[in-house]
Amino acid sequence: MYFYLPTKIYSERDCVRSHGAEWTSLGKKALIVTGRSSAKNGSLADVTETLKEHGVDFFLFDEVEENPSIEMVMKVRDLGVREQADFVIGIGGGSPMDAAKAISLMIAQKDRGAEFLYQKAPSAALPVVEVPTTCGTGSEVTPYAILTVHEKRTKSSLPHRVYPAYALVDGRYLLDMPKKILVNTAADALGHFIESYINTNASGFSRMLCEYGMKVWSSSKNVLIGANLTAEECDTLLFSSTLAGMAISHTGTSLPHGLSYYLTYEKGVPHGRAVGYFLPGYLAMAGPLQRREVLALAGFPDLQYFSAFMHNLIGPMEASDELITQAVRGIMSNESKLKNVPFEVTEAKLYQMCNMAY
Repeated sequence: MYFYLPTKIYSERDCVRSHGAEWTSLGKKALIVTGRSSAKNGSLADVTETLKEHGVDFFLFDEVEENPSIEMVMKVRDLGVREQADFVIGIGGGSPMDAAKAISLMIAQKDRGAEFLYQKAPSAALPVVEVPTTCGTGSEVTPYAILTVHEKRTKSSLPHRVYPAYALVDGRYLLDMPKKILVNTAADALGHFIESYINTNASGFSRMLCEYGMKVWSSSKNVLIGANLTAEECDTLLFSSTLAGMAISHTGTSLPHGLSYYLTYEKGVPHGRAVGYFLPGYLAMAGPLQRREVLALAGFPDLQYFSAFMHNLIGPMEASDELITQAVRGIMSNESKLKNVPFEVTEAKLYQMCNMAY
């Protein structure tokens, strides 16, 4: 077995400030990468005030788009080079955190063009600090950065591995999150657990994370349908998301994520919701033993109950036959996703999997 996680994780209240002397020592000038509303929860203020306290200069890019594109990454790379940034801070959900990794890579490769993003070549990146403000992506502890590739009309993970130097995980930033974002991101975290557990690359280490993490996730799953979260429930959901990120760092994701990219690109379906549509079908395709294990760990008595829960949580999928055909054919040619699936995959099985999402 193999386990590697070079990211230093602080998961506690006010960790941005209390560990400021440590993470601000990464450089002399930080590029902060976030979305237009990703950090309006106190997280950006905590980061900037801590940087000032420790005498570290910074500049801000707060226009990260949902599902960041190659074009946006290169635009901000050029900004980072001009400003002579020597480390990058990502604040928000998966989009800003993934963008921060890709931007850090390209600042370090300042003489290379956008084609380098998808070249399998030795690479170096600037140090990255991640501050998650949603409870789904786990990007604060993964080496992955997923970008929109307009040329292929989908999303794709970079072949380069950029582990953050620090993950500063504070559930307080979830308290004012809109309910629909909370639900979508929590569905993404569950997808990470399921796709990591039922995976060719799964090991005792990765399954350890999944087994404990799904129990943690399950302890707060009913509040996703209920009222506003308490601070303790926010901590629990964000903790489970980080555990899920740790798990997929060692296995990668598989069919639900691969299929979801087409819905997100063509229909603008939020990533976590798009992943959630395909989870019941993925479990149905898996072996009965693994299916029972996953359902029990996540707190569901059977597949029918799980399907009903997901439909109640995120609603049924709305996608045309043409789009599903595009997604199925895309997956059948996606070797990186297919190799992670521990059972035979055929077009017929994929269509059956998609049908369970309606």
